[in-house]
Amino acid sequence: MTSPGSDPIRGALLGFGFAGRIFHAPFIATTRGLRLHVVASTRHQEIAKAHPEARVVASPMEAIADDDVELVVVATPNDLHAPLAEAAMLAGKHVVVDKPFTVTLEEARRVVATAHATGRVLSVFQNRRFDSDHQGVQEALRSGAVGEVVEYRSEIARWRPEVRDRWRERPGPGAGLWYDLGPHVIDQALQLFGLPVAVHATVRPLRPGATVDDWFCARLSYPSREIFLTSSMLAADAPPRVLVRGTTGSLVKRGMDPQEARLLAGERPGGEHWGQDVEPLQLLRDGEAPVAVQVPAGDYGRFYALMRDAIRYGAPPPVTPEEALHVMTILHAGLESSSSGREVRIV
Repeated sequence: MTSPGSDPIRGALLGFGFAGRIFHAPFIATTRGLRLHVVASTRHQEIAKAHPEARVVASPMEAIADDDVELVVVATPNDLHAPLAEAAMLAGKHVVVDKPFTVTLEEARRVVATAHATGRVLSVFQNRRFDSDHQGVQEALRSGAVGEVVEYRSEIARWRPEVRDRWRERPGPGAGLWYDLGPHVIDQALQLFGLPVAVHATVRPLRPGATVDDWFCARLSYPSREIFLTSSMLAADAPPRVLVRGTTGSLVKRGMDPQEARLLAGERPGGEHWGQDVEPLQLLRDGEAPVAVQVPAGDYGRFYALMRDAIRYGAPPPVTPEEALHVMTILHAGLESSSSGREVRIV
């Protein structure tokens, strides 16, 4: 494939909150062939210090209207994802939407229809496809390390007993843990196993004073395996990040991919040993000593490199609109199941 030319893709970042500041701006700014051209936010001083190359505007629509912008990245509160993504594509821009894709499945279908109608590249930021643990499990399963998988458990557990005063933890469209971390673990499971036959989920608040869900457990059923996706904000313990059981053995991965911690510490992507995970997979077989399997280095920057190639060279986007709709289908089914107390059929 031809290397990126000298004329970079100029990007507009809508929002400079946690997602925009930590997960989007650093990778747009450091991916060859991309340039952070404009940021829509009121945090002028913070942006000027971190990204002096970027122009700052207060209005998302002003950023979208910039004639030099080719790529719009929507990192706003969740209820604005759909209208801003549609507005950007109708203005001729390619679009990345932070997860969750939209608040409702109907919105997601409408945004995908707009992408098809306008011929713009549309993708959803599923950076955890490029986590070290997910990459390692993916490689191990491709090699047949545990035979046929019969059970897969994925958990992102945190100790945050105090409810924070932020929009994600206040009642509103797209708030709560299921919308925040659910898309990550759902997308990883679908990447490994495809769409399930049915979903049964419980999504609820457990912390004192919580007004939106901060705990979930979803079971995805397949003809020959069961998948459990869980998350909690009251986990003082350190459960396995991933547990896989198969017909010839098991895989256990502890610890999280290190990229988020390094980004929070202020490091720029691509530094020495970037994404290198010191915690290996453990391959367990009956009667044998555990075998440590090193995992690949995580690399969130791959998302934006793939997005660049999709825009410039017609390569597939890092997350296709159809894949984004599949995640939204499971997200919606989980809410329906939790509300009704019943299993929801998918395929």
